[in-house]
This record gives sequence, structure tokens and C-alpha cells, in this order.
Amino acid sequence: MVHHFEVKADKGGHYSWWLNAANGQLVAWAGESFASKGNAERAAEAFKVGAAAADYELYENKGGHWSWRAHRGGHIVAVPGESFASKSNAQRAADAVKEHAGGADGP
Repeated sequence: MVHHFEVKADKGGHYSWWLNAANGQLVAWAGESFASKGNAERAAEAFKVGAAAADYELYENKGGHWSWRAHRGGHIVAVPGESFASKSNAQRAADAVKEHAGGADGP
């Protein structure tokens, strides 16, 4: 399965990156927007290179669903595209991003 990074402007005109699975499903995004497309592309490339070495934290959100966030150097560098009904589903999703982001197409 080939994942693909996409860098584009958000609704506010700022740029961010998104990581989509081969089926088009959003699996991760930067969790923030950037002032320029170049900054978003650099952030996507940095995540791509460092995804396997990032620390993935699982947590239960206020709605009782589970999520993950990837940390590198004390900063959150990626979050999921959705929340999950169970901790094990969130773990599987984080593991898939960790495994596949480095080989993704793009940015």
C-alpha cells in the first residue's frame, strides 16, 4: 500500500500537509498550519524522514474515543485524521503511519 503526502492551502489560506493511504483515506496530518507552502513541505519531509523514529502517544479524548500523536524533539509533529473507538484501533493506526510514512510518495 503506497501512502501519499499532500501539501495544500487550508480554508484559512495557510498551508499544511496531509498523509493519505492508497485508498485516499486521511491517516495523518501536521496538526497545524504553516505560513508558506515551503514551510509545510519541509515539515512533511521532516515527518516522512523521521516517522519511524518518532514517539507515538496514545490518549483518550474528552468524548471517550482514542487518538494518537507523534512527537519528535518535544514537539507534536503529526496527529491522526480521525479518532478511534478503542485503544487497540488507535495503536494499529499509529503503527501503520509509523511503518508507511517513510515510503510515502511526495511531498
